[in-house]
Amino acid sequence: MKKQLKLTLLAIAATAVTATAVHANNFKESDDAIHYRQSAFGLIAHNFGDMGAMLKGKKPFDAEVFAMRAQNVAALSQLPAEGFVAGSDKGETEALAKIWAEKTDFDAKMTAFQDNAAKLAIAAKSEDKDAIKAAFMNTGKSCKGCHDVYKKD
Repeated sequence: MKKQLKLTLLAIAATAVTATAVHANNFKESDDAIHYRQSAFGLIAHNFGDMGAMLKGKKPFDAEVFAMRAQNVAALSQLPAEGFVAGSDKGETEALAKIWAEKTDFDAKMTAFQDNAAKLAIAAKSEDKDAIKAAFMNTGKSCKGCHDVYKKD
């Protein structure tokens, strides 16, 4: 189990480093960056919403599906940052221009979300429902913390 945990953490760290290293602007148009990050956030919302429904009793709790969804969120959390390129605050987006003015804080909030999503994926593999709920709540709080500051209402 400890070896599995170490391998999981190593894989997540490697993904984060790779995602950061490739942060160069890979988009020809700002609309492409907007669509990219919105697509990633949509997939995150779908997976996170399914887990929330299980925890709220709106659908049966399935530990295997929950763990898969948590792993998906951890992987997907690495994607949106790439889409926050300069100029992509204009167009059909709810991202505030404040993101680029406060990029260090925004990046820290994004990293906190990624870290919490990784912890959720680990907790989801346990049978400790309290730990799973706590990790889920922390991930949600870090997501909301960014939305409250950097997303239009």
